[in-house]
Amino acid sequence: MPIEEKTSMDRIDRIENKIDKLSEAVVAIARSEEKINTLSSFSKQQSAHLSAIVSRIDQIERIVLENSTTITIINKIFWVIIVAAITAITGVYITN
Repeated sequence: MPIEEKTSMDRIDRIENKIDKLSEAVVAIARSEEKINTLSSFSKQQSAHLSAIVSRIDQIERIVLENSTTITIINKIFWVIIVAAITAITGVYITN
C-alpha cells in the first residue's frame, strides 16, 4: 500500500469515527428531548391534579367554617337550656 493510500484510509477512518460520534450525539439529544417532553407532560398533569386538590381543600374549608358556626350556635343553645333547667329546678326548690 502506498503512503498516500494509507493516509487517505486513515483520514477516512477518522472521518467515520467523527460521524459515528456525531450520530451518537444526535441520538442522545433526541433521547433528551423525549425525556424533556415526558417530564413536561408529567408536570402539566401534576399541576392539574394539584389545582383540583387545592379546589377541594378550599371547598372543605368553607364547609368546616359553616359547621363551626353551626356548632357554636348549638353549643350556646345547649348552655342556655342547661342554665334554664338549673334556674327552674332552683326556683322549684326555693318556692317549696
